[in-house]
Amino acid sequence: AFRVAEKDKRATIAYLRAILEAATLRVHAYTSPSLVRINECFRLGAAGGGTLVGDEELRAVLERCEQANAGAPITIFEIETAAALCLFAQHPADVVLLEVGLGGRLDATNVIEAPLATVIAPVSMDHTEFLGDTLTTIAGEKAAIIKRHVPVICAEQSPDAFAVIEAQARRMHAPLYCAGQEWHVSVERGRLVYQDERGLMDLAAPRLFGRHQFDNAGLAIATLRALDTLNVDSAAFEAGIVSAEWPARMQRLASGALVDEAPAGSEVWLDGGHNAEGGRVVAAALGDLEERVSRPLVVVAGMMASKDAKAFLANFAGLTRHIIAVPIEGRDTAMSPDRLADAARALGMRVETLGSVEAALRSLARLAYEVPPRILITGSLYLAGQVLDQNGTPPG
Repeated sequence: AFRVAEKDKRATIAYLRAILEAATLRVHAYTSPSLVRINECFRLGAAGGGTLVGDEELRAVLERCEQANAGAPITIFEIETAAALCLFAQHPADVVLLEVGLGGRLDATNVIEAPLATVIAPVSMDHTEFLGDTLTTIAGEKAAIIKRHVPVICAEQSPDAFAVIEAQARRMHAPLYCAGQEWHVSVERGRLVYQDERGLMDLAAPRLFGRHQFDNAGLAIATLRALDTLNVDSAAFEAGIVSAEWPARMQRLASGALVDEAPAGSEVWLDGGHNAEGGRVVAAALGDLEERVSRPLVVVAGMMASKDAKAFLANFAGLTRHIIAVPIEGRDTAMSPDRLADAARALGMRVETLGSVEAALRSLARLAYEVPPRILITGSLYLAGQVLDQNGTPPG
């Protein structure tokens, strides 16, 4: 099993799964949260690629876990993790990929005592109500997935976060492979160039959009290159990088019921980013798009009440002044559109509030644009899941 923690962990798992499947290995993957259906959390490996668990098998394993729990207190994430491990035990596979939840120290996935590797993506300020209010404290929670003598593959970190991770790896006598030190990834002539002590690979660019995807793909490559137990050739690395999919992260919605409501000829992008760092990454990707093809940008945003809306939206202040704040339907802990609008106004943005994403797209379709707009729907994975569902394009 591989265990992957922190921001962009889902992308790293997507690349790991795609590369390993390209190497003809059977790969189980547990990720959370789901966007549309809970089945998305459980992918069962098979020859030629994995499939989401079926309804009947998932219901049976959840009932088994509930019976074994015998009414004791348990969180949704804990029982889903138990269900994943039960499912995976029932089906043979070569590799299991486990996405860590909010933290590492108290995370349900931390029951794996000897994984093949532990992977730490960039640590950022998020879930501070659970993990602590400083980057050092959060990094300590994340670094607790490090196991004795198990390789740690680490993305580039801030100095404070890296110091914590390095110290924990030293305490656990765990080999540490860090971006910028033991391995390097760069973009040259639009291609991904990866280098470590074993040599250099010149690979095609990731299909997933954004400069940060080169870093995410590099982290996956470094993880597999750090291990001697898996036989992955360069062809599998390239095939995986160009085939990896990650719904709701700079995902272009090309068709669907909601897309049909948008102005003719417009681009509709979906991203579930919800914190300052996530906003920074998306804004950088939008900046790259603007350099390629210039379009007016409109941001349709909905967020949860616990998030820092101003810090998130500040990333887009230099790209657009048009924000549409919408609610997240069916979520009692969602931020009200009025509060979200206040955060946008404080940044000098022009903002309006509407009752849904559909209403926002319809309102834009009534405007006269010289060039069809680029529309970003963002602010929450819950909102992203609703959009994929309403658009008729759920993850498969």
